[in-house]
Amino acid sequence: METTIQFSTSLDAKRWLESQTVAVLTPVNAQAKKLRDDMNLQVQAIMEVSKSLLDASTKEIEKRNMKVYNRARALNKLARLFIDRFKKLTAPEHVTYDSINKYVQEIQRVFLVTEIDLKNWFPRISPFFIMDRRKFLATYEKAKQTYTYLNDYVTKEYVKAKTLEEALQQLNDLQGIEKHLLTIQEDKDNIKNERIPIEQEIADLEEKIYALQNKGPINKLKLINIEIENLNNELKNTLRHLQKPFIKMQALAISGGGGGITPDELAKVNQYIDNPFEALAQEQNGYPLLKEVLLKLESLIAKDKLKLKPDKARKAEQTTKEILQNDLLANQQERFKELAQTRDDLLSSAKLDEVNRNLAQYQEQIIQLKARKTSVETHESVKANTYQETVDKISNLKRIVEKNIAAALDKSIQIA
Repeated sequence: METTIQFSTSLDAKRWLESQTVAVLTPVNAQAKKLRDDMNLQVQAIMEVSKSLLDASTKEIEKRNMKVYNRARALNKLARLFIDRFKKLTAPEHVTYDSINKYVQEIQRVFLVTEIDLKNWFPRISPFFIMDRRKFLATYEKAKQTYTYLNDYVTKEYVKAKTLEEALQQLNDLQGIEKHLLTIQEDKDNIKNERIPIEQEIADLEEKIYALQNKGPINKLKLINIEIENLNNELKNTLRHLQKPFIKMQALAISGGGGGITPDELAKVNQYIDNPFEALAQEQNGYPLLKEVLLKLESLIAKDKLKLKPDKARKAEQTTKEILQNDLLANQQERFKELAQTRDDLLSSAKLDEVNRNLAQYQEQIIQLKARKTSVETHESVKANTYQETVDKISNLKRIVEKNIAAALDKSIQIA
């Protein structure tokens, strides 16, 4: 085999193949067209002679001659069958091995069933319509002879050019697929151009959200809440020795065991257990309600109504004493009230309302944009898969063309 011939495009390969095969395919194709036309003429001749059978039998039927009538009806039906059958044989306009071979096979099937009809029905029509039947059989035999020529040519000569024809057709198909690939690439680019602005818009909105959440009133509120949480935990730690006594005090008050705890004081005890920051910040200066509760707690501990262990009772009394006598929480309460007021002012500010509205608007826009982006990405993924499938199809078809040319011309080519 010769050195491999390189082609940069399928169009170059097609032009080269046409130059290599024109001397082979042109006479082969011309002969196939001639035989096709001959066969088509014979099919038309059979239809004409079948119409003669139809006319002759129709005339006899109209005469109502009972001697001939039944045979005339049989011939009339047979003639119509022949006409309908051969009418369906359509010679291919574009001659290729495949189209001619298909035509040959269709003719063969028609001739096979026609042979059976002739064998079964012509003897029954005898001895009438002798001249018409002879004329039909002569035309039919001539058509069969023409069919034999065509079939022999297709199976023995034209088949040799089949591979070359297929290679040319495959190169035509290849060019069509390559054009389609360009269209798919354009679609991919268009979808990408649709996706990128959406991603940029999402990024811009996320940047705006970040700025709103990390600057201005929201950030200030976040810092205040962090400080409040830290102070709340510190106060919980300071009051840790009162937790158990407070819980027992609650149980005692609920069960009616005395202690003189009012509903307001009981609610405040609950608040000091759950959220001491809010409890202290909401009290009047000097936390009088807490002090009233602690005085009653001292009395309950002294009377052992809470049934505390000595160590827990001692620690509770010590904490109570520091709060009542040393104003342990005075400085904390002042800071708590400042923070709570600043937080409440921020929460009720028009600026924060505006920021929250903008945040909600931006977040809703992001949800809508992400839904669009998902839809676009799905479309993009489908196009990407189609593109790759088409690339693979082109590559496979190139390899098939190369193999067919090697088999038909004994020449090695490679299409880039």
